[in-house]
Amino acid sequence: MTHRKQLTVFIIMLGVYAMSAFLAYTFFSDQLMAGANVPMPDLGVSNMVLGLANAGIILVVYGFVGLAGYWFARKLQLPGIFSSDGNPRRWFLIPFVLGVIGGVVLVLGDLLFAPVNGIGRFPHPPFPTSILASISAGIGEEILTRMFIFGLWGLILNWILKRFNGHTLALWIANIIAALVFGASHLGTVFILTGASSLSELAPALLAEIFLLNGLLGLVAGERYMKDGLIAAAGVHFWADIVFHVLWGLL
Repeated sequence: MTHRKQLTVFIIMLGVYAMSAFLAYTFFSDQLMAGANVPMPDLGVSNMVLGLANAGIILVVYGFVGLAGYWFARKLQLPGIFSSDGNPRRWFLIPFVLGVIGGVVLVLGDLLFAPVNGIGRFPHPPFPTSILASISAGIGEEILTRMFIFGLWGLILNWILKRFNGHTLALWIANIIAALVFGASHLGTVFILTGASSLSELAPALLAEIFLLNGLLGLVAGERYMKDGLIAAAGVHFWADIVFHVLWGLL
């Protein structure tokens, strides 16, 4: 029964992710492109078709990736989607507090690095697209980095270190790897913002900002994933984005 509930909750989260992407591309595609400082390309299809296509891709690709990650979690004896303890404190309150703190750290980091990173303060998606972007990132990026990348490396490292009883060490190394991948996943946006085509063209301070701030948030989300599953990790990510991209973006 627990296995069925886990998969049911995952399907609901995947549906929310697909719906947020559909709404963003169907009704706010111009805002999405404006947030990235690039013009909307003419793809020869309506925004409705573009939204449906993105939603379909998410359901197929992230569905497969998430199911693989869930299998990794079961092999590693991790909670998977949510912990068996149904206490709301574990899947809502703690992620909310950690996410808000993480968002404040991102804001402070944005202010600290802005004078030296070469691009100033980071742009944010216009409101209300910023809310949809926070939902999409909170669910989609956590499925990819925590469930799949974390899980895959956790499984490999656990097999390598099992003779040394290194289960915990394997999980934390996997957490660090996933956090670095999470930081690197934001480089595409940086390349668009700066017009750079290689890492050598980016200011060292900008690279430090990307990997340090996103890496720290990724480590916190990974720690919650180990203890309470995908819902908790997505909660940390979502609330951090709400503080940084929505509230700070409005200010």
